[in-house]
Amino acid sequence: MQHSIPCVMMRGGTSRGLYFRAADLPLDRAARDAVLLAAMGATDPTQIDGAGGATSVTSKVAIVSPSTHKDADVDYLFAQVGVDKPSVDTAPSCGNILAGVGPFAIENGYVAAQDGETTVRVRNVNTGAMIDCVVQTPNHQVTYEGDTSVDGVPGTSAPIRLEFRQIAGGKTGRLLPTGKARDRVCGVDVSCVDLAMPMVLVAAESLGRTGYESKAELDADADLLDRLETIRRAAGRLMGLGDVSNSVIPKIAILAKSRGDSGISSRYFTPGRCHAAHAATGAICVAGATRINGTIAHALANGTDDSEIRVEHPGGAIEIGIVTKGFGAATGIDAAFLTRTARPIFSGQVFVPQSALAVEPAIQAAA
Repeated sequence: MQHSIPCVMMRGGTSRGLYFRAADLPLDRAARDAVLLAAMGATDPTQIDGAGGATSVTSKVAIVSPSTHKDADVDYLFAQVGVDKPSVDTAPSCGNILAGVGPFAIENGYVAAQDGETTVRVRNVNTGAMIDCVVQTPNHQVTYEGDTSVDGVPGTSAPIRLEFRQIAGGKTGRLLPTGKARDRVCGVDVSCVDLAMPMVLVAAESLGRTGYESKAELDADADLLDRLETIRRAAGRLMGLGDVSNSVIPKIAILAKSRGDSGISSRYFTPGRCHAAHAATGAICVAGATRINGTIAHALANGTDDSEIRVEHPGGAIEIGIVTKGFGAATGIDAAFLTRTARPIFSGQVFVPQSALAVEPAIQAAA
């Protein structure tokens, strides 16, 4: 027997995933996760029996529902679904998939479209962050056509501005989880920063790398990947996250000086492979760290007084705006903003076999 569940496949930023209304999924978490695993075909490395794209950036899910929070229109729960393993991780968030939440909310009737542009106030359930998603809606209709380009995505689309608030310490409770801008972990200096995404930042030079390597070069560097994972796990404990061997957070990035006039170069790991471009939340963390005295990022960045910070990555670069408060060692982060794009790929039903369900409560009817 096959269960059919409404969903939309969308590209959000440099990621792709399935977008669901929460009311269309089981209330029970184990049953919900079983549905997501089956929908993506998670347990096979090719994801041949599901809608996943056999990479971490194409095996993602957004679950959207009306919010009960007074400052939000909708709640967004992000899930990272495993590739070649039965895992559903809701600990991290994803700023790229977030780019599709605003249009999805409008087109599902959660927010009324205004003429010109519409702001959708989103509460990220994973981290507690509040984000304003500004969507282009000429004539009260979402448009995906436009002239905005995003490095790592072919063509151009309508801009979607993402304005993040309440993003410091979302997982650990502190912007600097260890209380220090630098720590010594596994023989190298690192900066542990929790801003939109908990991250471990390492200078590429300290690992014997340039920081300008391609994704293919880094993915083939087994010694480096093993060392990064050892550092990540040790830093995770130091950050108060416990045993992170089965979690994708904290993420880790290796940094180098910008190849341009300003900004910083970053290679972001997911964590077992290098991202083809850069996670949006990870770019916010790297950019914010350039504003904090004493961090690895601050030491390597050029133009740290600029209003926007250019984070270079294997697919190009991403511009991040950072709003700070305080000075010097007391610097805090008030907000961050960036522009992404999104596009629906298909809308319909995803079919989930009864045999794939771990538990069997009835799937709710579409709201």
